Amino acid sequence: MGPRLAAREGAGRPDAHDPHSLMYQSPYQPPTQFSVFPPIIKNLLILNGLFYMAKMVAIYTNAIGLAQVLNWMALYAPGAPAVGYTIFGTMTTIPGFWPWQLVTYAFLHGDLGHIFFNMFALWMFGVQIEHAWGSRRFAIYYFTCVVGAGLLQMLVMWGQPVPTVGASGGVFGILLAFGMMFPDRYIMLLIPPVPIKAKWFVIGYGALELFFGVTGTQSGIAHFAHLGGMLFGFLLIQYWRGKLPIQPSRRLSF
Repeated sequence: MGPRLAAREGAGRPDAHDPHSLMYQSPYQPPTQFSVFPPIIKNLLILNGLFYMAKMVAIYTNAIGLAQVLNWMALYAPGAPAVGYTIFGTMTTIPGFWPWQLVTYAFLHGDLGHIFFNMFALWMFGVQIEHAWGSRRFAIYYFTCVVGAGLLQMLVMWGQPVPTVGASGGVFGILLAFGMMFPDRYIMLLIPPVPIKAKWFVIGYGALELFFGVTGTQSGIAHFAHLGGMLFGFLLIQYWRGKLPIQPSRRLSF
């Protein structure tokens, strides 16, 4: 069974003719038809695609101004020296950390494979979640995961003049939510091509990310950003479900 917003205790069916009863209705009304591209997913796909195209334009036209703007969107850790790597792999003066980077870094990607797999996973796992939660809640969740992933990655990379880019932190948060909402739904792995339940897939993927991050087995991949997205996503879901000391105004149940 999909998730639903728990009804307010003691609240009955609202009377359309009673203006006072309308205040007890949920602000989100689920769509009557399933959309393959709900609003937030669609706009995230478009924006990520546009910024990747802008990066390609900067590379092939040598647009220095555009390249500088894009590089200021990448996430740089505090304490880094003034000279370091850009998102284009060159050494030059870098902008250092700015608060907006905790959001904007998620709209940049390294190469075509990077953006393709991130956007495919965002669409594949995120569509059902946005339909179940509503676009507003889904957007809050996604960007909470993005910012949380950036914060953890920033702490790990403190003082290193290397940028972090990619939507993976938000995508891993979406993956965690999918595993919690649909734990017994099967996911088909590519290598090896076998089905696995979503809950075991999420647990196994998280364990691998922790192993790779601690051991440094796969360099150049922001494993702690992935873990940060999952951690902050888990905490937000637990808050919405009323599992934390601070209680939400409306509980999310599934």
